[in-house]
Amino acid sequence: MNIKELQEEIIDEFSFFNDWMERYEHLIELGKSLPQIEESHKVDENLIKGCQSKVWLHANFADGKIVFTADSDAILTKGIVALLLRVYSNQSPSTILDTDPFFVDEIGLKEHLSPTRANGLVSMIKQIKLFALAFKTKHT
Repeated sequence: MNIKELQEEIIDEFSFFNDWMERYEHLIELGKSLPQIEESHKVDENLIKGCQSKVWLHANFADGKIVFTADSDAILTKGIVALLLRVYSNQSPSTILDTDPFFVDEIGLKEHLSPTRANGLVSMIKQIKLFALAFKTKHT
């Protein structure tokens, strides 16, 4: 599935919920299913700046694609990062750099988050793009 299809799948998935309480519950469930990050990656250099809660993001480059792992100490934030990894993990650096996360606006995520969580979301996306830029520069 390509990155556009992944985003459309998320939009379809969230359209099944009638209100934001159900969507929050879904985000929490997604967070619970986030694969465990290795404890050795839970270091300060992997912390995302600008997040109210602690969010660790680690990137590994293999076979031309970036594989992200992440964790958060806040369950809702963990769900948000799980959505981002679903879209951006296992993609090439160029694809990541060329793709805006349109699903965020389509499902109304940013407008239903507190200002600090919305800033954290922007910071997570920015960090994912910075990893992509670094790997693209290093491997081209």
